[in-house]
Amino acid sequence: MDADQVEVLFIGGRSGVGKSTVAAEVCAQLEAAGIAHVQLEGDFLGQVFPPPAGDPDRSRIVLDNLAAIWRNFAALGYRRLVYTNTVSVLYADELAQTLDAPVRIVRVLLTASDEVANARLAVRELGGGLDVHIARSARAAARLDRDAPADVIRIGTDGRSVVDIAADVVTATGWSAP
Repeated sequence: MDADQVEVLFIGGRSGVGKSTVAAEVCAQLEAAGIAHVQLEGDFLGQVFPPPAGDPDRSRIVLDNLAAIWRNFAALGYRRLVYTNTVSVLYADELAQTLDAPVRIVRVLLTASDEVANARLAVRELGGGLDVHIARSARAAARLDRDAPADVIRIGTDGRSVVDIAADVVTATGWSAP
């Protein structure tokens, strides 16, 4: 990897697919291998209410926050980023442009059946919004299946351990110990 190059693993997928859980295990495996990296949950970069004026879908605030946060990590010498967000694989190029460096992108789309995703959501969503989350998850799955770029690596999560899924994701990055 060129000293100025940044490598970004974008992990996307419907709600309930296990993005955050898999990303945490990916980072544990990278740490065990001595591979320096940063982990960011994209959802946290735009959680504001009300949305900023002129930014109803919060995309501008997400890009601005990613750029600002990444500057701090880059100044410390980090060059690898694990980024999770439902639709990150669709907007990876735009997100990568904010990093102000040459970027190698790896897009991984985690997939799950409706039954598995819905069961996971039923455990996670303890408030009154379960039906909303299930419907949103199904819409996201259809959109991701239809619109994901050709270079997206699809990894199924049904009936598989988080450790095994994460190992497949780490393999997809091509990252190796220094």
